[in-house]
Amino acid sequence: MISLQNIHKRFDTNIVLEKVNWDIPKASIYGLVGPNGAGKSTLLRIIAGVLKADEGSVTVNGVDTFDNPSIKKHILFVSDDPFFLPQSNIKEMRQFYELFYPSFNDAMYHTLLKKFNLDENSKIQDFSKGMKRQVSLILALSCTPDLLLLDEAFDGLDPVMRLSLKRIIANELLNREMTVIISSHNLRELEDICDRIAMLNQHHISIQDEVESIRNQYHKLQLAYADKINSSVLTDLNPLYFEQRGNVYLMVIKGSMEDVLPKIQATQPILNEEIPITMEEVFVYEMEANGYGQSI
Repeated sequence: MISLQNIHKRFDTNIVLEKVNWDIPKASIYGLVGPNGAGKSTLLRIIAGVLKADEGSVTVNGVDTFDNPSIKKHILFVSDDPFFLPQSNIKEMRQFYELFYPSFNDAMYHTLLKKFNLDENSKIQDFSKGMKRQVSLILALSCTPDLLLLDEAFDGLDPVMRLSLKRIIANELLNREMTVIISSHNLRELEDICDRIAMLNQHHISIQDEVESIRNQYHKLQLAYADKINSSVLTDLNPLYFEQRGNVYLMVIKGSMEDVLPKIQATQPILNEEIPITMEEVFVYEMEANGYGQSI
């Protein structure tokens, strides 16, 4: 279990994280989402123990991660801008990682090199962004960490490589009970692989739960009426999102439908349909409800 308690972080006068509380179960794949500048990368660095929080604690099985080499050798953070030694090739970077991660698995390293079709003697500086991302993932997975932190893991990867990465992560979780946290702007990608989602918004974690549990809290309804109605009957239900097109209404309700459904049925719609909602839509509606993007 990874536990974050009351994490605060600021840079000069800029508050980045405030009162962040988050529990991450072992052998889970957690997606971390949030608007640009929300502090996702900062939070991952704090979890990895490479950046110290101003207040609060991050513990793995009750042990603080910061400045703790015995814990850090089981945690690997892959940033959105991976570091490579100047003029190095993949083989030299492998040797570098082996110095810090005793659990480095040479067999996995060669298997992944073959899967990604890379030559370990190639200079990394000559690679494209996507190929550099592949190298960083090969090295990270070869270290066989207990906790893998990926910042924009799928950025620069083509569809085939993204699918391969998802399969590798799923196998590692199944075989070793590895815990993974993936920060990404692509919620469709996260929805495919993650069993849980956390949303970082306004400096703290506003949502954290299993994907299905989160999705079940939101109800996307399409209503149609034979005649014009007083739309205030629907807006009084405090929808997260509301749109009217003639006599057709689209609305998103957050929470239980137990009290809402009888009120909707009382308006006698000729069509009352609940439409499946994606995590991307949940994110957009939550952000808009909090005023994000309204000035654009």
